[in-house]
Amino acid sequence: MNKVAQVTIYFWIMKICATTLGETAGDLLSMTMDVGYGISSIILLSLFLATLLMQLFSGKFHPVLYWSVILTTSTAGTTMSDYMDRTLGLGYTNGSLILVSGLLIVLGVWYLSEKTLSVSNIQTTKAELFYWIAILFSNTLGTALGDFLADDSGLGFLGGALLIGGLIAVITLLYYVTQLNRIMLFWLAFVLTRPFGATFGDLLTKPLEQGGLGFGTIGSSMILAILLIGFVIYANIQEKRAAVTS
Repeated sequence: MNKVAQVTIYFWIMKICATTLGETAGDLLSMTMDVGYGISSIILLSLFLATLLMQLFSGKFHPVLYWSVILTTSTAGTTMSDYMDRTLGLGYTNGSLILVSGLLIVLGVWYLSEKTLSVSNIQTTKAELFYWIAILFSNTLGTALGDFLADDSGLGFLGGALLIGGLIAVITLLYYVTQLNRIMLFWLAFVLTRPFGATFGDLLTKPLEQGGLGFGTIGSSMILAILLIGFVIYANIQEKRAAVTS
């Protein structure tokens, strides 16, 4: 049975909410609570593995469980990226190159093993495992790209968010007006929604004098959590209605 969310407009809205919340929640743990990037990464990776195991052993698609795994990949990706780029001193460029290489390797092995990279019809545990590893890499990569745009590119938080938003709009247009490979467009959009979430999260949390809106990590996380919970509840209701009618 297919246990992943169908890719609709609601999927992308929830993905952006989840990845932005992952950015603010990861920063809340590592910086606001001063836990540090290394310890935070261990804690959040443990949460990711716990939710992943529940997802892998579940018998059907559960919206709450599915989006919990998405959220934990995002929070873990935030602190892991910061640990690589800042604590280990790799920098955003080198960190991004390492993560791009890792993502391409995962996708390559996935394709060689399953002969498909379908993200809408995953029927085996092995394919689902590849799916989640690719998502973890893409969300970690997105954090590094978002931080590069916000800090090193000179665009700032708002400029980075506008640039990534424009690229996502271009990919959306290509989806509707061209016959380009749908799986390729999905992964491009999936990676880009993460830096969009990262830059948008920084825009929400950073103080006004740094170009942000000044909500802080706690306030921003609460706002985004409410939005995500609302969308997950809606998705859960839709899933139950679909089950009844079928």
